[in-house]
Amino acid sequence: FRIVCTLTSHSLDLSTAINTKYKSIWKMSSATETASNNLQSLIYSNEGGSNPKLSVLDQLLVPHEKTYVPVPDVEAAWSVIRTMQIRGAPLIAIVACLGLSVDLATKPETVSQLNELSSKDDVLTFVLNKMEYLKTSRPTAVNLFNAMDELTNVIQSAGDTKDEIVQTVISYAEFMLQRDVSDNKAIGNNGANDILENLPTERASKSVRLVTICNTGSLATAEYGTALGVARSLHAMNKLESIHCLETRPYNQGSRLTAFEIMEEKMPNGTLICDSAAAALMRTKGADACVVGADRVCANGDTANKIGTYMLALCAYQHNVPFYVAAPFTTLDIKLEHGDCIEIEERPAEEMIDTSRAPKGMPCWNPAFDVTPAEFITGIITEKGVVRKGENTGIFDIEGFINAQK
Repeated sequence: FRIVCTLTSHSLDLSTAINTKYKSIWKMSSATETASNNLQSLIYSNEGGSNPKLSVLDQLLVPHEKTYVPVPDVEAAWSVIRTMQIRGAPLIAIVACLGLSVDLATKPETVSQLNELSSKDDVLTFVLNKMEYLKTSRPTAVNLFNAMDELTNVIQSAGDTKDEIVQTVISYAEFMLQRDVSDNKAIGNNGANDILENLPTERASKSVRLVTICNTGSLATAEYGTALGVARSLHAMNKLESIHCLETRPYNQGSRLTAFEIMEEKMPNGTLICDSAAAALMRTKGADACVVGADRVCANGDTANKIGTYMLALCAYQHNVPFYVAAPFTTLDIKLEHGDCIEIEERPAEEMIDTSRAPKGMPCWNPAFDVTPAEFITGIITEKGVVRKGENTGIFDIEGFINAQK
């Protein structure tokens, strides 16, 4: 169960043909392992530089089955995102971009339609329509929208021919894939160091007892993970004493996916608990930090994440346990002032009924996400550093943090 990425060895020069902001190019002329041996969310290859292929792990079947689903076009990419065969905000964005690449380069119907277009504007409109379609797959995760917007800016400054535009999409999608891996490792290290530096005196010489919800590891990203990446970094430092993961009803991403990753990685004292056991855990066994992922972080620090995160934050606040959000820089969305502005996806009632053995026909309210107010969040971990509240203001300055990175 091993992922190998074979990428083009003659990608376009990103520093000139794509975007001067990015000075490096991802060139791989041989097979490169992109994740640990057992935790692969996708398989991507591009032999010859213009023949991309993508398959994704059907996460609805994990841990009992490890089945990869081909993604030959944008319709398949939309479907695996919408049905939650793949999930996790970073991975959703990556699969959308790679799926677009595969569609443009290899789907016969798409190639034929592109060949009939004579102008650059027509080609751009054709590609942008596919990107707009991908945006409709899931509304809450901002990473998908940011990735599509970023790719839009790139292809608008690409060459004039159809082939140049398609190659630019392929090259930049591959660049995004590689960037996700390096960003996740930076998130892990930044979070681990911040937690260790801020342990209370009585725990300063101890290893860290973590609590997390949902799945934020290799199966939610291209590799390594965000919140679970923090656990991986602590483990690598020999500073992880234990990790408790909430089952994360109703889709059980914690019990199916995070528990699987914890066992595969042999993290110390990994333990699965019911969602409703978090408060009891903190009161009786103690915890040093909660680390969760995010699908969107607003300008004031309010954070949308998997349903149950708000409840966990309240438990942490009551028991004086630091509560961290770990997410890529692209998850920060200063266009939205606060959490009430976030569109919260609601899933079908059948998903709750089928996984809870409830009587058929029982009315359900099944939001996929909730919003944790910034007042309950200690810090927001990104690959560019950890955002903390101002000492004098007691509030997050997300916009200031973003501007400082320019």
